[in-house]
Amino acid sequence: QVQLVESGGGLVQAGGSLRLSCAASGIIFSINIMRWYRQAPGKQRELVATIISGGSTNYADSVKGRFTISRDNAKNTVYLQMNSLKPEDTAVYYCNVLVVGLSNYWGQGTQVTVFS
Repeated sequence: QVQLVESGGGLVQAGGSLRLSCAASGIIFSINIMRWYRQAPGKQRELVATIISGGSTNYADSVKGRFTISRDNAKNTVYLQMNSLKPEDTAVYYCNVLVVGLSNYWGQGTQVTVFS
């Protein structure tokens, strides 16, 4: 009943930028929390950024000052603008949304690869 479609991943040189998008569709009245996670090979899944319905945001220390999470409530879409990318940012990035009245939903993941 709820689907998340991610886009925007790719291959980028260190210092470059990418913008990830995650659009939610289906039976949705409201989304409380939207989050971005990432998982690199051999590592635990890491919470990267969070945005709540009121607009407050939180970031992992590793991305503060470089990444920006935002949302378009009318489109039920969350974005992750990634600037000054580093090779250590290489991972599969997953969006996650908490739909009010339902549950958490995950995107399919999008690969981000940063080369030096």
